[in-house]
Formats: sequence, C-alpha cells, structure tokens
Amino acid sequence: MPVRPILQLGDPLLREKSLPVKETAAREIQDLVRDLADTLAHWRSTTGYGRGIAAPQLGVLQRVIFLKLPGEDAWPLINPEIVARSNEKIVVWDACLSFLSIFMQVERHCEITVQYSDIGGVRHVFQAGDHRNLSELLQHEIDHLDGILAIDRVTDLKTICTREEFEKRYRGASPYAVAPATIRN
Repeated sequence: MPVRPILQLGDPLLREKSLPVKETAAREIQDLVRDLADTLAHWRSTTGYGRGIAAPQLGVLQRVIFLKLPGEDAWPLINPEIVARSNEKIVVWDACLSFLSIFMQVERHCEITVQYSDIGGVRHVFQAGDHRNLSELLQHEIDHLDGILAIDRVTDLKTICTREEFEKRYRGASPYAVAPATIRN
C-alpha cells in the first residue's frame, strides 16, 4: 500500500471526532491498517520519530490507530476506548507526526485500561502503564480519534520548543525517539 501524506496542524480534519468502525474485517479497514503501517514505517525511517499513528492523520475519520514499537510486533487497534484511568499523572515530552517540528510537555495518566478490537474483530482489554511508555502513547493516539492534539494538553507554554532544541537539550533523556536510518537513494 502507498505511503500517504500526514495531515498537518491547522488542517480542520484533525479536529473532527472519528466514527466507530462497524465492520473490522471490511476491506477498507484492512487497507487503512496497511496504509497506516506503511506511512508510519516511512516516517520512522526518515525522521527517527513515530511509534504510533491514527487514521485521522491520514484524513480518515475512523476509530483506528496503529502502533509499532521498536522490536515489537505491529499492533492495530480498532475502536480503542479508555475505560479506566489512574489518579496519578505524569508529565512527559510529546510531539506528533502532524507537527513534528514542535515538542512540548504534556500531562498524562500513569496507567490506563483500554478496550479495543483487533483486526479480526476479537475484543481485548489491555492495561497500560510505564512499560514501553504505552500509557502515554495510547492516550496520545486515542486523543486523535476525538480531535484532540498534544498541543491542546501542553502543561506550560514555556515548554514548547522546536525539534532542533528538543534534540539538542532533551533527546538523550527521552525514550521516544531513535536515530533516523540512513536514507538510501
């Protein structure tokens, strides 16, 4: 499937609420998951950033997210929903493929419980916490499905910085990025 363009901050579709997927086995959902996978792989290989992507970032208002953590299997989630949140919160650095030149600190719940369907339609319940930073990642991607962007959750406007400043000052202590792969022509 093709690498698709990612909508950028300011595109009104990013602020729309996504619709639930009615048929997880539908051809268009299978194609969407492949497009999300290919697009995320492209961005990760060229920028070194990107652990997840949401369908609205491709302009598709369906409740589908796709995660690909380094060294892990691909993980598409259909109709994910946060059903429980811890009271304890953390502040983490965040960025987004829809505005990769801007980084900021956001507040997220330390632990969440997510209900979702896999690509075969089987329902799952998953508890996410600090392990692999899944709690904050899932909150970020599920926010996309509700038209909420990381910039909406900034804790302090003074933490907003450019990608260059983030890389110079904070990247070494951040688990969220790896060095970009060498681009082959």
